[in-house]
Amino acid sequence: MEVKNQIILALDLQNIEEAIRVVNGVKEYIDTIKIGYPLVLAEGLESISIVKEEFDCRVIADFKVADIPPTNSKIADLTFKAGADALIVHGFVGEDSVKACLDSAEKFNKEIFLLTEMSHPGASRFIQNVAENIASMGVDMGLKNYVAPSTKLDRLKKIRSVVGKDSFIISPGVGVQGGDPSQTLKFADAIIIGRSIYSSDNPKKAVNSIINSIKF
Repeated sequence: MEVKNQIILALDLQNIEEAIRVVNGVKEYIDTIKIGYPLVLAEGLESISIVKEEFDCRVIADFKVADIPPTNSKIADLTFKAGADALIVHGFVGEDSVKACLDSAEKFNKEIFLLTEMSHPGASRFIQNVAENIASMGVDMGLKNYVAPSTKLDRLKKIRSVVGKDSFIISPGVGVQGGDPSQTLKFADAIIIGRSIYSSDNPKKAVNSIINSIKF
């Protein structure tokens, strides 16, 4: 997946009009948007298709799917029918549950991202202990897309070493959570940024500042 300026906007708002206002301000710099539960629960699954039709962008549905295979399959089918281009799936539930989402993605010619480890401090207690096994499972399944945290660069680097240089990693936690764009992009292919952009008085200026801060 190609991501313009290596930035994915996490659109964790609860109002579709506000979401459209924010995207309008940054659409020349961003072509991939992550939509999660806040907007979908507030405005319905159609919020995915509204954003896609309004801005001709790609949408990654961040539902962190984590259920038994039949339920995962239903969630994935509904998500892809709503227009999502990709779906984020938890790996800790095991191969059969992940495969249910993968089968759905293949049916709709879409993609999944395997969530290996999360960016918040509490994730270190449980999921961090199995993150490398989750990544290895994804490799064994032939998956190419992964999610790994920018807030723990040592962990991000380790996940990259497991999934290999040809895999595509998107990384949350940049900005408010403390992740550094330039450091993150040494190991990830794209960074996920939400509050630093959508909570800004000037989202366009905020994105420009982030782009200008990226150094290699």
